[in-house]
Amino acid sequence: MKKWFSLLVVLVLPLAAQAQSWPSRPVKFIVPLGPGSGADVTGRMLAERLSKDWAQPVVVENRPGADAVLAINAVIGAKDDHTLLYGPSGSFVGHPYTLDKVPYDRNELVPVARISNTVVVLAAPASLKVQTLKELMQLVREEPGKLNYASVTQVYDIMMAAYLRTAGLEMTRVTYKDAVSAQNDLSEGRIQLYSAAYVIVRGQIQAGRIRPLAVQNRTRAPGVELPTVAEAGFPQLELDGLVGLIAARSSGLSDAARERIAADIRKHLSDPTVAERMTATGQIVNPGSPAEFAAAIEEQSRSLAAWSKTIGGKLK
Repeated sequence: MKKWFSLLVVLVLPLAAQAQSWPSRPVKFIVPLGPGSGADVTGRMLAERLSKDWAQPVVVENRPGADAVLAINAVIGAKDDHTLLYGPSGSFVGHPYTLDKVPYDRNELVPVARISNTVVVLAAPASLKVQTLKELMQLVREEPGKLNYASVTQVYDIMMAAYLRTAGLEMTRVTYKDAVSAQNDLSEGRIQLYSAAYVIVRGQIQAGRIRPLAVQNRTRAPGVELPTVAEAGFPQLELDGLVGLIAARSSGLSDAARERIAADIRKHLSDPTVAERMTATGQIVNPGSPAEFAAAIEEQSRSLAAWSKTIGGKLK
């Protein structure tokens, strides 16, 4: 028994030491979205708290653009276990199905901690005389090819294209470089369906120019009085917008450090004050370990592969 106990101590102590020795210098969270997004606000709130836990500054740097490729390459190129990607998994899981060539090695991305789910809603212009998602889809069926749709990310575009193909419906996909242009066109009735982060369109909803129809998350969102797409009769349009921390494999971030980061984040997410602030930014608190985050990303990737097969490959 003493021999086995001694062996256990020999195995465990180095792991504990690795976790406690990280971080040894300032930490950087690179966010692939602009200032003011739900991920950006939450990232800065957690950075402030984690800097006290870790006795090191935690800096948030925004690197929007190029469908998150700029941010991803910045993290991989840093080759630094103190530089992490903070953002939605949708910023990279869709690249194999939307880009002709993915400009980075997907195997470089290692899940560290799941943090939240972005609340995503399907919305229509208030001027369009529909009250529910079912009514809108009936209108699409009655007027094939005449209505337009857009999405918060290309991941949602792929899902919508697959649903339309399966349901035998026709809509025209419109692409945008920024969310503001998309919501303006929605409010003016130039597009008829928009899959959008709730926090982005909340102002137009409150102003009565946009009508939300359902949330695309698996569960109802706190503070958002809407059914889920599954409750509305369209489970095929369900997708959780996973948000978390990702490391570059080549950075050498240890497994022990990843577990510590996830545990420290979970501690702060259990604080009701933090949860309240995240809800206000359109986020659903959903902490998870490295393994749990990896499993959720893998599930999302399998769904995307199936949707891509349905539409016959990449988005046109």
